Amino acid sequence: MKNLALLCAIVLATTSGLVFGTMPSASALSWNWNYSGIGIAANGTFTTNDTPNDLGFYLIYGITGTRNGETITGLQAAGTPIPGNEPFDVDNLISINTQQLTGNGFGYSTSTGNHSSSLFASFLPTPGYLEVFSAPPIISGFENLGLEDSELPISFSATIITVP
Repeated sequence: MKNLALLCAIVLATTSGLVFGTMPSASALSWNWNYSGIGIAANGTFTTNDTPNDLGFYLIYGITGTRNGETITGLQAAGTPIPGNEPFDVDNLISINTQQLTGNGFGYSTSTGNHSSSLFASFLPTPGYLEVFSAPPIISGFENLGLEDSELPISFSATIITVP
């Protein structure tokens, strides 16, 4: 009887180790990204989760790079707008599909206090990518674009550089 109890304990421990010891851990993907337009040149890297959602989009949770020589200092939190483009929230989603950004896009800040959001504008007569740019002084609301602000068409591209 002692041997049977010992055998059961060994089988249980081994089975638990196989089941729980081989569970995959979350990994990250690294991407190179860039976009350009008239008077605009931005590039860098994204860090995303490694599993796309049902529509094929990965969540961006880290960003590095530059925009027109300014260092990117932070990713705008998903579900919030970049300052000066309220009420349009970013979702920070990227895809390997032909349309790589959603209509909400991603946003970031730069070392000089500027903010940028890139998105896929399906509402345009010819759908394409746009960059919304806001610079100090920032006046709340998208209808208050100042001379220092812009909303311009861009060419956007991103590719995965690491695979889990």
